[in-house]
Amino acid sequence: MDENGDRKIGFELGMINNLIRRSLNQRFAENGLEDLSGMQGPVIGFIYERCEKQDVFQKDIEKWFHIRRSTATVMLQNLEQKALIVREAVPGDKRLKKIVLTEKARECHKRVRVQIDIFHTDLEKGISAKEKEQFLDVLDRIRANLGCEPCRCE
Repeated sequence: MDENGDRKIGFELGMINNLIRRSLNQRFAENGLEDLSGMQGPVIGFIYERCEKQDVFQKDIEKWFHIRRSTATVMLQNLEQKALIVREAVPGDKRLKKIVLTEKARECHKRVRVQIDIFHTDLEKGISAKEKEQFLDVLDRIRANLGCEPCRCE
């Protein structure tokens, strides 16, 4: 709120982001997924969904999640240390490394997916389909105001 008592969208979104992250981390911990933090579950899900159709590279994760290269690097290093991903050289370009989920990550993803589905159901309680659509339209406009178009799967 500002000095006039007006609620500010940026502040409210930041608070909601913190609450969402905390709630997901708690759900993960309560269901034996405490090794995952913050964005790691969604990143594993992104890789899982995308790698069925195409190779996934660090730059894809940076673009999809709107994160800096350094942030993606640290997150992927952590996932490697937890034996959830491996980076494999691409034939023809030894510098390029695709990201591949391990079997451990695939099993983990199934458990994460259940928790995320439950989370979204709880999050959207009492919100009509029309209200959800309107809210998402507003978020798209905010994203555009920030100079960023929504990512869509290819």
